[in-house]
Amino acid sequence: MPALPTEARPVTDIPAAESRDALAHFEALLRYETDCWDVHLALSEKHPGFVVLDVRSPELYRAGHVPGAVSLPHARINERNLESYADDTLFVVYCGGPHCNGADRAAIRLAKLGRPVKKMIGGIEGWKDEGFDLATT
Repeated sequence: MPALPTEARPVTDIPAAESRDALAHFEALLRYETDCWDVHLALSEKHPGFVVLDVRSPELYRAGHVPGAVSLPHARINERNLESYADDTLFVVYCGGPHCNGADRAAIRLAKLGRPVKKMIGGIEGWKDEGFDLATT
C-alpha cells in the first residue's frame, strides 16, 4: 500500500461525532441489526422471540443454513407467504453476507408489509466465520 502524505490523517481529519450523536446512531443501529453471535445465543432458548428467514435461493438454503431458519427467498416475501405468522412476529433476515444485499431487500419487503424486522449482519458467511454449525436439508 502506498504511504500517505504525512499531512493526511484519514481517521482524524474528520472529527468524531459528539457523544450524544454517536449514542443515538449506535442505539439506532441495534434497532435494525443484530449479529450472528446474538442470534446463535437466542436460538439456544426454547422461544427465541423471532423467526429467522434465510432469504437466499432454495438451493443455497439446502446446501447449508442457520439451524431453525425458514427458507423464504426475498422475492417471495408477501402477505400470503407470511399469513401463518402473527402480525407482530419479529423476523431476522440473512443472505450470503456483506457482499449480498438480499437481506436488505427482504427487510424492505417486510417493512413495507408492516412487519417487524432486523438484519443479521454478516449473513451466512458471518455465521460460518463465528464457527457455528450449519443445518442441511
